[in-house]
Amino acid sequence: MTLTIWVDAWQMQCCGESFVPRDVVSWTLLEVDPEDYADVVGSERAQGISFREEHHGQDEGRAPTSVEVVSIAEVHCRYGVLPGATDKANRPVPGTTVLVPVEKADKWAKARPDVGFAGYLVTARRVNGLPEGAAARGR
Repeated sequence: MTLTIWVDAWQMQCCGESFVPRDVVSWTLLEVDPEDYADVVGSERAQGISFREEHHGQDEGRAPTSVEVVSIAEVHCRYGVLPGATDKANRPVPGTTVLVPVEKADKWAKARPDVGFAGYLVTARRVNGLPEGAAARGR
């Protein structure tokens, strides 16, 4: 069974480590409400997101989970003040998502015209009982 995991751009840019498909990584995974990602990736795609990767102290003692990365997609979208907004804050503009399948997740994604880097959608499989001497790369 595969999991879809959201990795925020700011988390990667702050102190994330690059990863590629087939890497086994040790991440703290927090369950999410998929609707929190609907504006960024669209409602249909958001329904598949089960977890987000967290490594900035919001894990409250949760043990890391080892997963094998299956695939990676950069998520880019346009940001702006939404019609009717009273706070005038830039938010993801629904319907502007650009997904770019990549072979490596880096701290800084390649810039794309008219959109900003929001994060990565990672498809992964849980790994149980790593062979002796094997270690998951942590964050």
